[in-house]
Amino acid sequence: MGLFKKHRILILGVSGFLGGAIYKELHSYYKTFGTYRTSNSTLENNKLFYHYNFEEDDIYEVLNVVKPTIIISALRGEFPAQITAHKHLYEYILNQKKCKIIFLSSANVFDAYSKFPSYENDTTLSNSIYGHFKIRLEQLFLKLPPKKVAIIRLPMVFGSHSPRINELYVSLKLNEPIELFPNLIMNVITDKKVTQQLHYIINRNKYGIFHLGSKDLVHHDDFIKDLVTKMGAKNPRFKRVYTTNDERYLAVLPKDNTLPKHLQMYSDDIFEEMI
Repeated sequence: MGLFKKHRILILGVSGFLGGAIYKELHSYYKTFGTYRTSNSTLENNKLFYHYNFEEDDIYEVLNVVKPTIIISALRGEFPAQITAHKHLYEYILNQKKCKIIFLSSANVFDAYSKFPSYENDTTLSNSIYGHFKIRLEQLFLKLPPKKVAIIRLPMVFGSHSPRINELYVSLKLNEPIELFPNLIMNVITDKKVTQQLHYIINRNKYGIFHLGSKDLVHHDDFIKDLVTKMGAKNPRFKRVYTTNDERYLAVLPKDNTLPKHLQMYSDDIFEEMI
Protein backbone atom coordinates (compact mmCIF):
# COMPACT_ATOMS: atom_id res chain seq x y z
CA MET A 1 0.00 0.00 0.00
CA GLY A 2 2.88 2.37 0.79
CA LEU A 3 4.11 2.14 -2.79
CA PHE A 4 0.75 3.15 -4.25
CA LYS A 5 0.33 5.96 -1.71
CA LYS A 6 3.30 7.66 -3.33
CA HIS A 7 1.28 8.41 -6.46
CA ARG A 8 0.52 12.08 -7.03
CA ILE A 9 -2.65 12.19 -9.11
CA LEU A 10 -3.85 15.27 -10.99
CA ILE A 11 -7.45 15.23 -12.20
CA LEU A 12 -8.11 17.75 -14.96
CA GLY A 13 -11.75 18.79 -14.70
CA VAL A 14 -12.40 17.95 -11.04
CA SER A 15 -15.40 20.32 -10.97
CA GLY A 16 -17.24 18.21 -13.58
CA PHE A 17 -19.51 15.25 -12.96
CA LEU A 18 -16.99 12.48 -13.64
CA GLY A 19 -13.94 14.40 -12.45
CA GLY A 20 -15.60 15.05 -9.10
CA ALA A 21 -16.63 11.41 -8.73
CA ILE A 22 -13.08 10.26 -9.47
CA TYR A 23 -11.69 12.63 -6.85
CA LYS A 24 -14.08 11.29 -4.20
CA GLU A 25 -12.97 7.74 -4.96
CA LEU A 26 -9.21 8.40 -4.98
CA HIS A 27 -8.39 11.19 -2.55
CA SER A 28 -8.41 8.96 0.55
CA TYR A 29 -5.84 6.64 -1.01
CA TYR A 30 -3.50 8.89 -2.96
CA LYS A 31 -2.23 12.46 -2.87
CA THR A 32 -4.88 13.76 -5.26
CA PHE A 33 -5.05 17.20 -6.87
CA GLY A 34 -7.54 18.70 -9.28
CA THR A 35 -8.15 21.58 -11.65
CA TYR A 36 -11.41 23.48 -11.96
CA ARG A 37 -12.64 26.05 -14.42
CA THR A 38 -15.78 27.44 -12.80
CA SER A 39 -15.07 28.86 -9.36
CA ASN A 40 -17.09 28.32 -6.22
CA SER A 41 -16.19 28.61 -2.55
CA THR A 42 -15.83 24.84 -2.03
CA LEU A 43 -13.33 24.49 -4.86
CA GLU A 44 -11.44 27.66 -4.00
CA ASN A 45 -11.02 26.62 -0.36
CA ASN A 46 -9.56 23.22 -1.25
CA LYS A 47 -5.79 23.75 -1.20
CA LEU A 48 -5.30 20.78 -3.52
CA PHE A 49 -7.40 22.32 -6.31
CA TYR A 50 -6.08 24.80 -8.87
CA HIS A 51 -8.02 27.13 -11.11
CA TYR A 52 -7.26 26.29 -14.73
CA ASN A 53 -9.03 27.56 -17.84
CA PHE A 54 -7.50 25.64 -20.73
CA GLU A 55 -8.64 28.33 -23.19
CA GLU A 56 -6.48 30.93 -21.43
CA ASP A 57 -4.04 29.29 -19.01
CA ASP A 58 -0.93 27.18 -19.54
CA ILE A 59 -1.16 23.70 -18.00
CA TYR A 60 2.60 23.73 -17.37
CA GLU A 61 2.05 26.10 -14.44
CA VAL A 62 -0.08 23.48 -12.65
CA LEU A 63 2.13 20.57 -13.71
CA ASN A 64 5.28 22.21 -12.38
CA VAL A 65 3.64 22.77 -8.99
CA VAL A 66 1.91 19.40 -8.59
CA LYS A 67 4.54 17.19 -10.30
CA PRO A 68 2.00 14.39 -10.88
CA THR A 69 2.87 10.76 -11.50
CA ILE A 70 -0.61 10.17 -12.95
CA ILE A 71 -2.75 12.66 -14.89
CA ILE A 72 -6.43 11.90 -15.43
CA SER A 73 -7.99 13.99 -18.18
CA ALA A 74 -11.72 14.57 -17.71
CA LEU A 75 -11.76 17.95 -19.44
CA ARG A 76 -14.80 19.21 -21.31
CA GLY A 77 -15.19 22.27 -23.51
CA GLU A 78 -13.99 23.87 -26.72
CA PHE A 79 -12.21 21.29 -28.87
CA PRO A 80 -9.33 23.37 -30.39
CA ALA A 81 -8.24 24.66 -26.99
CA GLN A 82 -8.47 21.15 -25.55
CA ILE A 83 -6.23 19.83 -28.34
CA THR A 84 -3.59 22.44 -27.52
CA ALA A 85 -3.77 21.62 -23.81
CA HIS A 86 -3.47 17.89 -24.45
CA LYS A 87 -0.48 18.41 -26.75
CA HIS A 88 1.24 20.13 -23.83
CA LEU A 89 0.31 17.19 -21.60
CA TYR A 90 1.80 14.80 -24.16
CA GLU A 91 5.08 16.74 -24.23
CA TYR A 92 5.23 16.87 -20.44
CA ILE A 93 4.57 13.13 -19.98
CA LEU A 94 7.03 12.20 -22.73
CA ASN A 95 9.81 14.06 -20.91
CA GLN A 96 9.04 12.75 -17.42
CA LYS A 97 10.51 9.47 -16.23
CA LYS A 98 7.53 8.67 -14.01
CA CYS A 99 4.31 10.13 -15.36
CA LYS A 100 1.30 8.49 -16.98
CA ILE A 101 -1.90 9.73 -18.64
CA ILE A 102 -5.35 8.21 -18.12
CA PHE A 103 -7.48 9.71 -20.88
CA LEU A 104 -11.26 9.48 -20.70
CA SER A 105 -12.53 8.79 -24.21
CA SER A 106 -15.90 7.74 -25.59
CA ALA A 107 -17.78 5.04 -27.47
CA ASN A 108 -18.26 7.73 -30.13
CA VAL A 109 -14.83 6.92 -31.56
CA PHE A 110 -16.73 4.03 -33.21
CA ASP A 111 -19.93 5.83 -34.18
CA ALA A 112 -19.34 5.27 -37.90
CA TYR A 113 -19.77 1.55 -37.29
CA SER A 114 -23.31 0.38 -36.73
CA LYS A 115 -23.50 -3.37 -37.37
CA PHE A 116 -21.58 -4.67 -34.35
CA PRO A 117 -20.40 -3.66 -30.88
CA SER A 118 -16.77 -2.51 -30.71
CA TYR A 119 -13.74 -4.00 -28.93
CA GLU A 120 -10.45 -2.50 -27.74
CA ASN A 121 -8.33 -3.21 -30.80
CA ASP A 122 -10.95 -2.40 -33.42
CA THR A 123 -10.03 0.44 -35.75
CA THR A 124 -11.65 3.71 -34.69
CA LEU A 125 -13.90 5.50 -37.19
CA SER A 126 -16.39 8.27 -36.51
CA ASN A 127 -18.96 10.34 -38.40
CA SER A 128 -19.33 12.91 -35.61
CA ILE A 129 -17.24 15.95 -34.69
CA TYR A 130 -17.07 14.70 -31.11
CA GLY A 131 -15.91 11.26 -32.20
CA HIS A 132 -13.23 12.74 -34.49
CA PHE A 133 -12.01 14.90 -31.60
CA LYS A 134 -11.67 11.93 -29.24
CA ILE A 135 -9.91 9.87 -31.93
CA ARG A 136 -7.39 12.64 -32.49
CA LEU A 137 -6.49 12.78 -28.80
CA GLU A 138 -6.36 8.99 -28.50
CA GLN A 139 -3.91 8.86 -31.42
CA LEU A 140 -1.80 11.57 -29.78
CA PHE A 141 -1.41 9.71 -26.49
CA LEU A 142 -0.92 6.32 -28.13
CA LYS A 143 2.38 7.69 -29.46
CA LEU A 144 3.68 7.61 -25.89
CA PRO A 145 5.56 4.56 -24.57
CA PRO A 146 2.85 1.93 -23.90
CA LYS A 147 3.19 1.90 -20.11
CA LYS A 148 2.61 5.66 -19.97
CA VAL A 149 -0.97 5.67 -21.27
CA ALA A 150 -4.38 4.21 -20.50
CA ILE A 151 -7.27 5.03 -22.84
CA ILE A 152 -10.66 4.67 -21.14
CA ARG A 153 -13.56 4.38 -23.58
CA LEU A 154 -16.92 5.00 -21.94
CA PRO A 155 -20.51 4.39 -23.08
CA MET A 156 -23.38 6.50 -21.68
CA VAL A 157 -22.60 7.26 -18.03
CA PHE A 158 -25.42 7.50 -15.52
CA GLY A 159 -25.51 8.30 -11.82
CA SER A 160 -27.85 9.80 -9.25
CA HIS A 161 -26.51 13.30 -9.95
CA SER A 162 -25.43 12.82 -13.55
CA PRO A 163 -26.34 15.34 -16.24
CA ARG A 164 -28.45 12.71 -18.03
CA ILE A 165 -30.50 11.97 -14.91
CA ASN A 166 -30.89 15.66 -14.12
CA GLU A 167 -32.18 16.26 -17.66
CA LEU A 168 -34.73 13.47 -17.22
CA TYR A 169 -35.98 14.97 -13.95
CA VAL A 170 -36.34 18.39 -15.60
CA SER A 171 -38.25 16.92 -18.56
CA LEU A 172 -40.56 15.04 -16.22
CA LYS A 173 -41.16 18.11 -14.08
CA LEU A 174 -42.00 20.25 -17.12
CA ASN A 175 -43.96 17.42 -18.75
CA GLU A 176 -41.73 17.63 -21.81
CA PRO A 177 -41.33 14.60 -24.09
CA ILE A 178 -38.26 12.44 -23.44
CA GLU A 179 -36.39 11.36 -26.57
CA LEU A 180 -36.06 7.64 -27.25
CA PHE A 181 -33.89 6.09 -29.95
CA PRO A 182 -35.65 2.75 -30.61
CA ASN A 183 -33.03 1.33 -32.96
CA LEU A 184 -29.98 2.19 -30.84
CA ILE A 185 -28.27 -0.76 -29.11
CA MET A 186 -25.82 0.33 -26.41
CA ASN A 187 -24.25 -0.49 -23.10
CA VAL A 188 -24.15 1.77 -20.06
CA ILE A 189 -22.27 2.42 -16.83
CA THR A 190 -22.47 4.48 -13.63
CA ASP A 191 -20.03 7.03 -12.30
CA LYS A 192 -19.54 4.88 -9.19
CA LYS A 193 -18.49 1.84 -11.22
CA VAL A 194 -16.20 3.93 -13.47
CA THR A 195 -14.36 5.31 -10.45
CA GLN A 196 -13.95 1.84 -8.91
CA GLN A 197 -12.58 0.53 -12.20
CA LEU A 198 -10.15 3.45 -12.52
CA HIS A 199 -9.01 2.84 -8.95
CA TYR A 200 -8.20 -0.76 -9.87
CA ILE A 201 -6.35 0.30 -13.04
CA ILE A 202 -4.23 2.72 -11.02
CA ASN A 203 -3.66 0.30 -8.15
CA ARG A 204 -2.51 -2.48 -10.48
CA ASN A 205 -0.56 -0.11 -12.74
CA LYS A 206 -2.54 -1.23 -15.79
CA TYR A 207 -2.06 0.37 -19.20
CA GLY A 208 -3.50 0.11 -22.69
CA ILE A 209 -7.07 0.53 -23.95
CA PHE A 210 -10.03 -0.27 -21.71
CA HIS A 211 -13.71 -0.56 -22.61
CA LEU A 212 -15.72 0.15 -19.48
CA GLY A 213 -19.44 -0.56 -19.61
CA SER A 214 -22.13 -3.06 -18.76
CA LYS A 215 -21.53 -6.63 -19.93
CA ASP A 216 -24.95 -6.75 -21.56
CA LEU A 217 -26.42 -4.65 -24.35
CA VAL A 218 -29.72 -2.79 -24.16
CA HIS A 219 -32.00 -0.89 -26.50
CA HIS A 220 -31.98 2.81 -25.69
CA ASP A 221 -35.78 3.09 -25.62
CA ASP A 222 -36.26 0.09 -23.31
CA PHE A 223 -33.56 1.24 -20.92
CA ILE A 224 -34.79 4.84 -20.67
CA LYS A 225 -38.42 3.76 -20.19
CA ASP A 226 -37.39 1.38 -17.39
CA LEU A 227 -35.24 4.08 -15.83
CA VAL A 228 -38.03 6.65 -15.89
CA THR A 229 -40.37 4.11 -14.28
CA LYS A 230 -37.81 3.47 -11.52
CA MET A 231 -37.62 7.25 -10.99
CA GLY A 232 -41.29 7.17 -10.06
CA ALA A 233 -42.65 8.99 -13.10
CA LYS A 234 -46.41 8.98 -13.68
CA ASN A 235 -47.58 9.06 -17.31
CA PRO A 236 -44.29 10.29 -18.83
CA ARG A 237 -44.30 11.58 -22.40
CA PHE A 238 -41.93 10.09 -24.96
CA LYS A 239 -40.76 11.11 -28.42
CA ARG A 240 -39.34 8.35 -30.61
CA VAL A 241 -36.47 9.46 -32.83
CA TYR A 242 -35.56 7.24 -35.77
CA THR A 243 -32.14 8.05 -37.21
CA THR A 244 -32.15 4.85 -39.25
CA ASN A 245 -34.55 2.06 -40.13
CA ASP A 246 -31.98 -0.53 -39.08
CA GLU A 247 -30.68 -1.36 -35.65
CA ARG A 248 -27.35 0.32 -34.94
CA TYR A 249 -24.77 -0.38 -32.26
CA LEU A 250 -22.91 2.13 -30.13
CA ALA A 251 -21.42 -0.16 -27.52
CA VAL A 252 -17.89 -0.74 -26.21
CA LEU A 253 -17.22 -4.25 -24.91
CA PRO A 254 -13.96 -5.62 -23.46
CA LYS A 255 -12.12 -8.54 -25.02
CA ASP A 256 -8.41 -8.12 -24.23
CA ASN A 257 -8.42 -5.92 -21.12
CA THR A 258 -11.11 -7.43 -18.93
CA LEU A 259 -11.46 -6.44 -15.29
CA PRO A 260 -12.22 -8.75 -12.32
CA LYS A 261 -15.80 -9.94 -11.91
CA HIS A 262 -16.49 -7.76 -8.87
CA LEU A 263 -15.81 -4.70 -11.03
CA GLN A 264 -18.09 -5.79 -13.87
CA MET A 265 -21.75 -4.88 -14.06
CA TYR A 266 -25.01 -5.40 -15.95
CA SER A 267 -27.40 -2.67 -17.05
CA ASP A 268 -29.96 -3.64 -14.38
CA ASP A 269 -27.37 -2.89 -11.69
CA ILE A 270 -27.74 0.78 -12.58
CA PHE A 271 -31.30 0.86 -11.29
CA GLU A 272 -30.28 -0.57 -7.91
CA GLU A 273 -27.25 1.71 -7.63
CA MET A 274 -29.01 4.92 -8.57
CA ILE A 275 -32.58 4.84 -7.37
